[in-house]
Amino acid sequence: MRHTLTTRGLLFLCVLLLPWASAHAQWELDAQRSSINFVSIKNDAIGELHSFGSLLGFISADGGVQVSVDLNSVQTLIDIRNERMRELLFETVKFPTATVTAQIEPALLAAAAEGGTVSAEVPVRLSLHGLEGKLTVPLVAVGEQGGPLQVFSARPVLLNAADFGLAAGIEALREIAGLRAISNAIPITVHLVFSPAG
Repeated sequence: MRHTLTTRGLLFLCVLLLPWASAHAQWELDAQRSSINFVSIKNDAIGELHSFGSLLGFISADGGVQVSVDLNSVQTLIDIRNERMRELLFETVKFPTATVTAQIEPALLAAAAEGGTVSAEVPVRLSLHGLEGKLTVPLVAVGEQGGPLQVFSARPVLLNAADFGLAAGIEALREIAGLRAISNAIPITVHLVFSPAG
């Protein structure tokens, strides 16, 4: 009997086989309690909140952070819009995932893990739509001694769609929806919960 892997199955298999997905993780992402949200602004006045339903990630003992986003899991609360974003904007057949990597000082993580609250401007590298770019994200980390570590954006981060080759996709969405405009400036917020590994 022949078995085939779906795009999502292949994504998860690849993530599991990556070198960083190992016992070296200090904290593992609790996907059920985590969220990455973005806002689309149409006709210069209407903002709509969207999110992703499938995330994987970890923080290593040396402060390395990696989070992978399954772009096929985009959730706009409207099925046809989900489909259009997958096909026209993200082009998930070719680019099924987005990956965020960062390095946080171990001392800051240790302070948060002991129950403190730590704020920092963190440079992150975003791999999206076949391109890579750098962003600075204002993050707050709040921990519980021996418990989970929560990391969230102190304020929204503005992503320029054109920097990641998404402008044409936004224009395609605008045309098919019959809108006057959709902004290329995309506010993003994150709330990530990491549980102690093992």
